[in-house]
Amino acid sequence: MIIMEGAKEAPTCEMSVEPNSDLQLEIGYLLLIDVVGYSKLLVNEQVELLQELNQIVRSTPSFRSAEATGKLIRLPTGDGMALVFFRSPEEPAQCALEIHAALKSHPHLQLRMGVHSGPVNQITDVNDRSNVAGTGINVAQRVMDCGDAGHILLSKHVADDLAQYRHWQPYLHDLGEWEVKHGLRLNLVNLYKDGLGNPAIPEKLKRGQRWKKGGTPVRPVRPLRWLKFALVAALLLAALALTSTFLISFRRASSTAETSFGLPAMVAVSEKSIAVLPFENLSDEKENAYFADGVQDEILTGLSRVADLKVISRTSVIQYKTGAKRNLREIGAALGVAHVLEGTVQRAGGRVRVNAQLIDARTDSQVWADRYDRDVADVFAIESELAGKIVAQLQAKISPSEKAAIEQKPTADLAAYDLYVRAKTLIATAVYSTPLQEGLSEAVRMLNQAIERDPAFALAYYQLAHAHDLIYFGGLDHTPVRLAMADAAIQSLTRLLPNSGEAHLAFAKHLYWGYHDYDRARKELTLAQKSLPNDPWAFVLAGYIDRRQGRWAESTKNLERAAELDPQNPHVLQQISSSYRFLRRYADQVRALDRAIAVTPKEAVLRASRAEVELDWHADTRPLLSTIEAILAEDSREVSNIAQQWLRGSLCQRDFDGALRAIPALPVAGCYQDVIPFPRAWCEGVVAQMRGDKAAAYAAFTSTRAEAAKLVAEQPDYPEGLCVLGMADAALGHKDDAIREGRRAVELLPVTKDSILGALLVEKLALIYAWTGEKDLAFEQLTVAAKLPGFVSYGELRLHPYWDPLRGDPRFEKIVASLAPK
Repeated sequence: MIIMEGAKEAPTCEMSVEPNSDLQLEIGYLLLIDVVGYSKLLVNEQVELLQELNQIVRSTPSFRSAEATGKLIRLPTGDGMALVFFRSPEEPAQCALEIHAALKSHPHLQLRMGVHSGPVNQITDVNDRSNVAGTGINVAQRVMDCGDAGHILLSKHVADDLAQYRHWQPYLHDLGEWEVKHGLRLNLVNLYKDGLGNPAIPEKLKRGQRWKKGGTPVRPVRPLRWLKFALVAALLLAALALTSTFLISFRRASSTAETSFGLPAMVAVSEKSIAVLPFENLSDEKENAYFADGVQDEILTGLSRVADLKVISRTSVIQYKTGAKRNLREIGAALGVAHVLEGTVQRAGGRVRVNAQLIDARTDSQVWADRYDRDVADVFAIESELAGKIVAQLQAKISPSEKAAIEQKPTADLAAYDLYVRAKTLIATAVYSTPLQEGLSEAVRMLNQAIERDPAFALAYYQLAHAHDLIYFGGLDHTPVRLAMADAAIQSLTRLLPNSGEAHLAFAKHLYWGYHDYDRARKELTLAQKSLPNDPWAFVLAGYIDRRQGRWAESTKNLERAAELDPQNPHVLQQISSSYRFLRRYADQVRALDRAIAVTPKEAVLRASRAEVELDWHADTRPLLSTIEAILAEDSREVSNIAQQWLRGSLCQRDFDGALRAIPALPVAGCYQDVIPFPRAWCEGVVAQMRGDKAAAYAAFTSTRAEAAKLVAEQPDYPEGLCVLGMADAALGHKDDAIREGRRAVELLPVTKDSILGALLVEKLALIYAWTGEKDLAFEQLTVAAKLPGFVSYGELRLHPYWDPLRGDPRFEKIVASLAPK
């Protein structure tokens, strides 16, 4: 994340010279309320009416609930108000219905309301008032302006979010796409139920021009300028030379957040923010490099326990290895911190020398420096002392428990600690730099060696549990034995560090990956975050859980928070892009992938994923296949990393010879989709079938069935295994078995339990029905899958040979058209 730096002597002026392109945005669910006929009232009548409206709005359960949790912004707008909720798209819609119900006792008060969702961020304007920037308010304003008294109008964007909840569906009435002011087009939905809302077509729409009957996304609208704030807007526009959103100024409203909509502003870098860069190894023995890494890691870990600090994750700083001269200003800006700590470590015999200096990254000036020359056995004392001095230099508040955690030695065995640091690095980088299974297996071996040397090494058990759970969840060894290994490590960790952040976080991961127990995992995360406030894993996992439970906006918010703490970790940004892919918000997916590629421009998987968007979005395979060709021309060794994307692109292109060339490069473990463990034989069978080689296809599918049957025999309630078994039986013509297995997989893991995997299992059940000749049932399931967030896309349905049995049927073409780009 790039944070622009203002001038030291006049920060307010300098910060307003250029826009910041990377604001800390969060998704707001907006409800705009307007009093109809307000301008015709006398001044005292206007005052009385607004007071009455305030009382009605404040008495609604939705308002009180959001206000009690601090997740509400209330903005007076002169003739009404704007409410910004943050937890769910249901909040503004439910609040609007509650307000409308209350109006039955106030028939003289006529309101119209508009609902939309969009990005917002809190800023400070030129009058030193807190404001909110966000173009989503513009769309909400235009939506509301289309209504008459009693109308609750929604943008199609937020209506689609509500439609994911079954109880909202009967009350959402699509009005189609309309041309409004200045030739702009909006897709509108009318919300009404049981006498609440206004079922009539708005008068403005009757007079306007209709473009389509629905399905077209809202076009970005240009900023509105409200006359009553024209002077403020003009001053801001002149000063900043920007075209942006409009501004609503306001004063603090009791206990709700103080903010208003305004122009993008600089995101201030916290004075108490720091990145601990890798320490340089000055030892003659280069094998002591991991010792230097351990010094840096322990200081970073200690500082990250202090809630009053913002500490950047090790994953993001590890790339700034010593060697070439480091530009600390650029590093500080890239990581979004005010300070960096750098140093050197020299180990000789039984002595160790550590030099450290704290640098203000904004000015590249030294704030503090010290040198420690002691016995090597005192290295952990050096690290805790150094961390304590940094806390003091940054004037951060530190609790007794945080101080005690910093001072606690991880182990007394330096050899065990060296193994631990090596394994921790291997786990962090295994996804990117080595085959996953090899990297994780080696990490497990090293951690077991560390524990043999020191059975009381609690943090080694934490990393060991993490590795075992990754191996299990990733399907590399999805067995009860592997799950028991993770469980044993967590029990040892809990025994050694009861009620610690590490114990709660390890248990949360275990519940998530091992048991799909998302509610209990969330409770453990809440406890973990109290003592691990800067651990990005807590926010990543919260984002994963939110996503699996269908809380998409909350998921993005948590993943963005993780990206703030770990800004140079492309994996977090890739996960954000995956969320947008599931939601079929492809433009947002592209932006997230571009951010990830900016971090690692040569990462082959990210480059291929960026090109693959066009396949899903516009049914165009050319960008993906040409990107893969370019990657392989640059470095043929990348083939194993992008083989699965190569295979998919080739199948969709109907280039079955190309698909055949991709097969040998597939991972030995198989060609997984999400965590469904399709073995390599499955992909071999698919390609053989498409090439017309029936004998080879039969042999490959038979092999697939044998592997899946073994998994299911060992774990009868393993939905992913049942899915593979059902697909193999369908390919082999075992109709009854295939249908029974596919249905059982969906029953075991429904969408209500896992919104991603559940939707994928529904899609696979549709395929099973299609391949076994049950077209009516196939269309039932595919219709459901196409409406859910998931892997089903316009490009997938239009191009992939999987769906050939359904082609030509009008029902299939209708589903494909529903997903087509608008």
